[in-house]
Order: sequence, then C-alpha cells, then structure tokens
Amino acid sequence: MQYTSFNPPARTLMGPGPSDISPRVLQALSRPTIGHLDPLFVAMMDEVKSLLQYAFQTSNPITMAVSAPGSAGMETCFVNLVEPGDKVIVCRNGVFGSRMLENVERIGGTAIVVDSPWGRAVDVNKVEDALKAHPDARFLAFVHAETSTGARSDAQSLCQLAQQYDCLSIVDAVTSLGGIALNVDEWGIDAIYSGSQKCLSCTPGLSPISFSEKAVQKMKARSHKVQSWFLDQTLVMDYWSSSESNKGKRSYHHTAPVNALYALHESLILLHQEGLAASWQRHAEMHTILRSGLEKLGIEFIVPEQDRLPQLNAVHIPEGIDDAKVRNIMLNEYNIEIGAGLGGFAGKAWRIGLMGYGARKENIALCLAALKDALKR
Repeated sequence: MQYTSFNPPARTLMGPGPSDISPRVLQALSRPTIGHLDPLFVAMMDEVKSLLQYAFQTSNPITMAVSAPGSAGMETCFVNLVEPGDKVIVCRNGVFGSRMLENVERIGGTAIVVDSPWGRAVDVNKVEDALKAHPDARFLAFVHAETSTGARSDAQSLCQLAQQYDCLSIVDAVTSLGGIALNVDEWGIDAIYSGSQKCLSCTPGLSPISFSEKAVQKMKARSHKVQSWFLDQTLVMDYWSSSESNKGKRSYHHTAPVNALYALHESLILLHQEGLAASWQRHAEMHTILRSGLEKLGIEFIVPEQDRLPQLNAVHIPEGIDDAKVRNIMLNEYNIEIGAGLGGFAGKAWRIGLMGYGARKENIALCLAALKDALKR
C-alpha cells in the first residue's frame, strides 16, 4: 500500500467538541519542541497554571492540566479522592453522570444515585433528600454542563449542599469552563475537571483540573494507594510546582505533551485577553442568534430555557427527517459538523455546539443555511 500525508479538510466544527480552533492556537502548536524540563518550558507551565486559576476563578495551588483528555481528568478526581467503601452521592441526568458512577464502582466506592430526567438540571431537592438519608456520604458528584443533553445544573446550590452536609464536591466542567459562569472558590468546589477542546478551543488531549485545600488534605490522608500510578496527584504535584521537598526544582514524572501545552497556553491567553465575563456574554449572545434561526426552521429545543446551555444546543429532530442524511449533507457538502444524539437521544436529537472560537455569527449563519437546505432535501 502507498501511504501519503494526511491532509484533512477545513471543517466548521459545531458539534459537542472538539470546537473550532483559533489560528493563533494552531500556530502555537507548531512552534519548536523543547525539553519538558527545560527552564523555559517550566516557566511556561507556571503561566498555564496561573491562567487556569483565572479560568476556574480559584487560588488553589493544585491547579494544572492532566496530560490526557477530559475523561482522564474525571478519573484523576475520583481515584485520588474516593477510596474503597466511601459513599458517594452521584447525580445522573445524562451520559456523563453515568461515567461518574462507573468511576465510583471501579474504585470500590458505594454509589448513591440521584436520577433526574435527561435534558433537565439535576434536582437540588432530590440531592438534599439523598444527603439527609445518607449522613455518612463523603462526596457529592455532579455534571455542571451535561454535554449529552445540553442541560446546565445549579453548581453553586449543589456545592452549598455538599458543604452543609460535610461532603467534598466533585464537579464535571468539561463543557462549562470558559462558556458559562463558573467560580470555583466562591462556590466552594473541591475537585473540578474540564477539557481543552470545548470552550477553551484548544486541541483535544488535555484536562484542566483543580483541587481545594480540603481535597488535598483528603488525598494526603488516604489509607490506600491511588489505584492509578500515572494519575496519582501526590506524584504529579511536584512536577507542576516546586516545593520544599524538591528544593525548588521540578521532579520528573512523565514527558509532558510539550506542543499541546503551547496550544493550551495560547488558548488561555486568548480567554484572558477577551475576559471571562465577556466570553460568557458572547456565548449567551450567539445562543440567542442561533435559537432565533432554529425556531424559524421549526426546530424545537429539548431543554427548557432556564436549564439550557448556550454553548451546547440539544434540539429535537423534526418528524420524518432522516438524522444521518441531514448530518451527511452538512458534513460532505458544507463541511459543517453537528453532533448526533447520545444514549436515549440517539436518532432523536442533534447537538449543535457554539464553543469558544466557534461561537461566531458567521458560523451560525453558515450552519442555519446548510441545515435549511438539508431539511428541504
């Protein structure tokens, strides 16, 4: 077989992720590779940490990027905090709540599942009932922005409940970071993880995380070894930050994805330059424009307005329309990607992303024109 270089087409990415990437981020990715312990690279890592603290709105010293995608960020939070026998309240209102449950079970924890309907926010009252019924629960885990359904949950209220009932909170912010209001310190979030490829508009493959002081103390007081060597934060901490134990030097843990971290650094600079509040406002404004256009096409949203994410729009596929054919026309004739439904929404929903650099008027106009043509045909 004759092999040639892979040259992908220029797609407009309007699915659930990855999102469109700024040319500045792509240029950063192509800069010369240097060693992962090079003093210049270590200095850049310090800036990544500071920029992530800004994005998360936290002063947590243990704030960094896991050298793996958001799913590894999720596992990092669970394997470092939850021990065999620990009771965890797991909120499930979509696919990614189910993945939290899977993590708890694989660790050997005891999961207390609080189910809410798909396409709706986590029911805060149900969560409080579960916390009252299980006073020995150690953790409350929930998804802030459920990528599978486009539903936003009230992270601030849920974290207040966790504090009230003496639980540590574990929060999935894969789709929320940079796209909607998120304030780790003010809301009292103990462990949080995200992904580089959503509203940060970076390449896939990195997972920003942050741990509160209470979470760090829990990690240090473990009676069992963390079941994953690679994700063990007691080992990674000294790579991402200098300390008295390593006399100001970074200890080697793994070879960091150097160029991917260049890209994350640049994407975070873009977010900082725009400003968090401005980014949140832009996502909300682009959602309003998209919503108006979809409604004119007779397309209805799955999620009620009060629970709806601006950056991930889950809509009903109109009666009699072939899901795959519409998406194929959009992809192959217009180079636009929108997402299919997951789980119970498979074949019944589309997920249209407005994330980061992709949340622009020209993308919305192109998407609506292509969708209109595909629906006609």
